[in-house]
Amino acid sequence: MFESIPNTILSLVYPQQCTLCSRLVDSMDDGDVCSWCWEQTRFFTGLETLCARCGAFLSDAEPLFETYCHRCDDAFFDHARSLGPYRGAIAASVISLKHKPTIAGRLKKALVSVYFDNYPDTVSLIIPVPLSAKRRKERGFNQAAVIARIIADKAGISFDENSLMRTVHTPMHRAGMDRKARESTVKGVFSVKRRNLIDGQRILLVDDVFTSGATVSACSKVLKKNGAATVNVLTIGRAVITQ
Repeated sequence: MFESIPNTILSLVYPQQCTLCSRLVDSMDDGDVCSWCWEQTRFFTGLETLCARCGAFLSDAEPLFETYCHRCDDAFFDHARSLGPYRGAIAASVISLKHKPTIAGRLKKALVSVYFDNYPDTVSLIIPVPLSAKRRKERGFNQAAVIARIIADKAGISFDENSLMRTVHTPMHRAGMDRKARESTVKGVFSVKRRNLIDGQRILLVDDVFTSGATVSACSKVLKKNGAATVNVLTIGRAVITQ
């Protein structure tokens, strides 16, 4: 019903306060965050140094050659990128997405842009990181699937929400958990139920936040065990890890 109404008019009819600073949100494309907070939020631009493999932030300096963090040396995915650090409007948008299955128009554009900058010709299938059946029932949707479907629709790539499964319900990762603790919570919890749909595929695995990489690595391990040719990763936020 609202699609034909300019979002500036909608924002006047349904005023909303920014979840970060309480200013009024002046555009529906901004979601729950005002334009000022979006402008203060950092997005990766390619002018900073990121790990050439996992996308970890390494330095503000423009990269002169490929640099690696080496924390991802034993990861099972091939390559990972995120829109920006898990802070500001990016963090607020991810938190909002856990409660309602909508993504700000501004964030949709950024997701599609990062996809085409990094993976335009290297993906044949897009898969979201799955939730357990218990958490899916509690939430009513899988936020990673919401993100993945946006990319799949814009890129014209096949989307598969059913082949990769989370067969064990595990507690949510807590802030402050180190890498080993995160790895232990996802060990053996993923499986593939339709190998024929995975075999030979060049997969883009999508999630909301890349923290230690334990979850996407565990998913990638299972996907490759079932024949995936490559597994690349795209997330909205990238947590800054110091451990």
